[in-house]
Amino acid sequence: MVEIIPTILTGDVREIIEKFSRLEGLSGRVQIDIIDGQFAQNKTVDPSALETLDTTLNLDFHLMTKEPIDWIERAVRGGAERIIGQIERMSDQAAYLGKVQELGKSAGLAIDIDTPVSSFDPTILSNFDVVLVMSVKAGQGGQKFDERAVLKVKQLDKIRAKDGSSFRICVDGGITPEIVTELTKAGADEIAVGGRLFEGDLAVNIEKYRKT
Repeated sequence: MVEIIPTILTGDVREIIEKFSRLEGLSGRVQIDIIDGQFAQNKTVDPSALETLDTTLNLDFHLMTKEPIDWIERAVRGGAERIIGQIERMSDQAAYLGKVQELGKSAGLAIDIDTPVSSFDPTILSNFDVVLVMSVKAGQGGQKFDERAVLKVKQLDKIRAKDGSSFRICVDGGITPEIVTELTKAGADEIAVGGRLFEGDLAVNIEKYRKT
């Protein structure tokens, strides 16, 4: 079954606390989107602002930042279990991988909707725990799903099969329940869903995505 990962994009720690409370018992993992105001125009919470929060949820930090390697330690302080960095402003994918692993966390890479799969360093891709494909322009919520993401998932699934890799494929952005089946058939293991998941009954909404 595909894993549905709720995502939170906000500059307000109180909103994160409220959403964590709603997610307890409904999801095992949540993704916190981190934007630095340079990768994209808006800006969210700093990962270290979550340092004192107590939660049973596994936390993913999705770093949409200039040089994600500089944000890894802050994500660790914020309680990260997985740290996923966008490659567009990342100067060295191998160094990023090494630093995340050195700190004992799971590492992921992400590509924006306009970035081709060929931009990943093929010599180290199999060493990552997750590869995230943006299906909208990274940095803003509420956008419409872009079908180009499906092809990227298929490309990554072929790479994974050829190399015998075990990295998971996550798709993030504009995903409605109707799109989930298409993505899982293409090879996606995880679906990240933001605002629309929290509108109304959270438990019912999560189940809608899981049942497709």
